[in-house]
Amino acid sequence: MVLRSLKSFTHRSEQGSHRILGRALLTTALTPIILGLTSLSALAGDPFRPDDPHNIGDATEAAFEAFFYEGDYAEASTRVEAAMAAEPGEPMNYAMAAALGYLEKDFEQLEARAQQTKVAAEQLMATDPLRGHLYTAVGIFLEGAYVLQTQGIARGTPTALRMLQQVFRQLDAAEAIDASDPELSLLKGFMDLLLAVNLPFANPDQAISRLQNGHPDYVSQRGIAIGLRDLERYDEALVAVNQALEAAPDNPDLMYLKAQILRRVADNEASLEFYQAALAYAPQLPESTVRQIRYEACRVEAIEGINCYEESGLGDN
Repeated sequence: MVLRSLKSFTHRSEQGSHRILGRALLTTALTPIILGLTSLSALAGDPFRPDDPHNIGDATEAAFEAFFYEGDYAEASTRVEAAMAAEPGEPMNYAMAAALGYLEKDFEQLEARAQQTKVAAEQLMATDPLRGHLYTAVGIFLEGAYVLQTQGIARGTPTALRMLQQVFRQLDAAEAIDASDPELSLLKGFMDLLLAVNLPFANPDQAISRLQNGHPDYVSQRGIAIGLRDLERYDEALVAVNQALEAAPDNPDLMYLKAQILRRVADNEASLEFYQAALAYAPQLPESTVRQIRYEACRVEAIEGINCYEESGLGDN
C-alpha cells in the first residue's frame, strides 16, 4: 500500500503534496506524544506496550502527560526541556521539542531538534533497533517540514518527497523487526490513513485496521476519528472520538475534534458546547489553535454583523 500510495503521491500538484506532507508530518511527529497515561500503572514508562515494555524514562513520560493526556502545551514545553536534560538518549524528547518549534513557527528550533532526533535514534539502534528506525523516520519527516517551511512549495517539494521515501524505508525496517508492535502501528497507521484520505487509490480501511492495533487505545481512537472525519464518515468518527474522550476526558484537543465532527453533522448546539469547552483551556493551548477554535465557534454561532475572522484574531500578526 505504501509504495502504491507514494507513486500516486508524486504525481499530485505541488500544492496538494505540501498539504498532505504537512499534515502527515505533524501527525507523525506528534503521534509518539499523544499518550493516555490512565493505562500506565505497570508499564514502567512505556505507554505503548502492555507486555514487554521498552525503556522509556520517567521524565519523558511526564512530558507525554502534559503534551497530550492533559493537552497542556505550556507545561509540556517545560517538561520537554527537563526530559531532554535528564534523558538525553531518548529521541522522542527531541521530536516533541521539534513539534513545539513547528507549532510556534520557530523553524531554527525545528531544524535543530529534528537533527537531534535522528542522532538519538541512531544511538538507539544498538539497544532498541525498532524504535531507532521509528524515530529516524520521525526525524527525517521533521526535516522535511523544515525544508517546506524555509524553501517554499516550489523549491522544497522535490526534496520533501525524497525524504518521504526515506521515511518509508525506515518504517519498513522497523516493520521487519516486529510488524505487530503497537508504537509502530500508531506511527505507520497515522501516515497510511492520511495518505488514504488524500489519494484516490489508497485503502483507508487498512490504515484504520493498523491503528486499531496501536496502544494506548485513546491514541489510536483519536487517529481513527481524524481520518474518518476527513473521509466524511461522521457517525463512525463520533464513536471513535467518544472512546478517546472516555480515556482522556479533560483533553481540549479531543474536545475540539468532537466539536468539528458535530459541526459537520449539523448538530450546531452540541458542537458549540464542545468548542466552548475546549476554549476553557485556552491558557494552555497554542495561540494559533485558540484563534482557530474561536473562529470555528463563531461560524457556528453565525451572529449577524460579526466578522469571525476579525473576532477570532486570525488576522492579527
